[in-house]
Amino acid sequence: MTESTDEVARLTIADDLTIYNAVDMKQRLLEAVRSRHALDLDLSGVGDMDTAGIQILVLAKRESQRIGHPMRIVAHSQAVRAVLEAYSMLNYFGDPLVIPAEDRR
Repeated sequence: MTESTDEVARLTIADDLTIYNAVDMKQRLLEAVRSRHALDLDLSGVGDMDTAGIQILVLAKRESQRIGHPMRIVAHSQAVRAVLEAYSMLNYFGDPLVIPAEDRR
């Protein structure tokens, strides 16, 4: 689902970011990055993520920087947080990491 204002689009991903849907996710993210001035990426609904998911996110981030269209991850699921932490990629994206209270227990 993509919502947008004049300046920022919000793309909510509720599918897994895995090798099994990497081609579709790559196209979806690149189209979103290229079609809007800025993109807020909501990954709170991602249930599973693997190395292919990281590669897709890195590709989308690099493309956003190349064309000057900012991309931010504004919500992380527990699966996304775990994989980004395991690969020490949280700083690469540089987005605030909000951990819901129920996940801190």
